[in-house]
Amino acid sequence: MTARTLLAPAKLTLSLRVTGVRPDGYHELDAEMVTLSMADELVVDDDGDGLRVEGRAAAGEDEGLGDPAQNLVVRALAAVQRRAAVRLTKRIPPGAGLGGGSADAAAVLRWAGCTDLALAARLGSDVPFCLVGGRARVGGAGEVVVPLAHEQRDYVLLLPPFGVSTAAAYRAWDDAPSVEGANTLTAAALVVEPRLTRWRDALGDLTGAEPVLAGSGSTWFVESGDGGDAALPDELVVEGEKGRLVRARAVPRGWEGE
Repeated sequence: MTARTLLAPAKLTLSLRVTGVRPDGYHELDAEMVTLSMADELVVDDDGDGLRVEGRAAAGEDEGLGDPAQNLVVRALAAVQRRAAVRLTKRIPPGAGLGGGSADAAAVLRWAGCTDLALAARLGSDVPFCLVGGRARVGGAGEVVVPLAHEQRDYVLLLPPFGVSTAAAYRAWDDAPSVEGANTLTAAALVVEPRLTRWRDALGDLTGAEPVLAGSGSTWFVESGDGGDAALPDELVVEGEKGRLVRARAVPRGWEGE
């Protein structure tokens, strides 16, 4: 057996500005991203073939989980011309704006020894950052990753019981471009999924801080670190729907267990 266990850490977009649209339809970005301590797990065996997905976050169309041919793990293997059996345990919710599928693809690229950011960008705009990891300024359509010094930061994430389509959020931004706020996709995401408003307000009321949307959503987050979040519940119910509260920290290299 030649199986290896890989960690695929989530990413958190601390700030995001959509600065324009390219002729090819891709959006130009200016963002700051960090790697989080939350991670999917992949067991990769190059003696086999095929993909099996399991875990509490193992369903969601945004990650292509329902169609193996579109799953980013399968596409990453094809991009590096490798075959393997992969057991993927999902812990990063799909459609949450935390780059779960991109993190999985980046883990496969690292396993294959691939550091090509241009190839990573062809898989998805978050894959290059997930391949580099740590803390970075991200530009272009995601393919420009400029590493920044690690900063010790802790966050409280609110994960609603639904996802947001990244493609739909960008289409909504195209219809009504916004330049306001730490995340200029926020207004567009609220058009796509109006329920986000009440989850934002619930987290704000609970923590006394102003929540920021993670990427295109659906996750809201606030920075913590003074120990006050220890008393927060693990779940939050908003108008009969149950969401999860998760504590996570920024890490320099989440796939190395740091």
